[in-house]
Amino acid sequence: MDLLCEHYRVERPKLGVGVVKGRSKGVLAVYSANRKEILAARREYLYDPFTILHEFYHHLRQFAGEHRGTEKYADKFAIDFINSYRAVVARLGPESSDESS
Repeated sequence: MDLLCEHYRVERPKLGVGVVKGRSKGVLAVYSANRKEILAARREYLYDPFTILHEFYHHLRQFAGEHRGTEKYADKFAIDFINSYRAVVARLGPESSDESS
């Protein structure tokens, strides 16, 4: 996440486990603009790249002064990032994954 914050020139959001009152039903995570924090409903959701990238999109929108980014665009941001990451890993080949183990 540090590299993303550096790239977009935004403050790093805090990460936590918990729920925001009135927004807990069926939600994996939320972004609290007041606290500048991504709150995962359960600890394991902190390890889900899609969930964290989705909420990071909301963090970016908050810093741009346009927090009302839609869920559709947050989903697209996360999916595009994951697909780009997979494409880079595929281009690097199998020997690059051996080095990271």
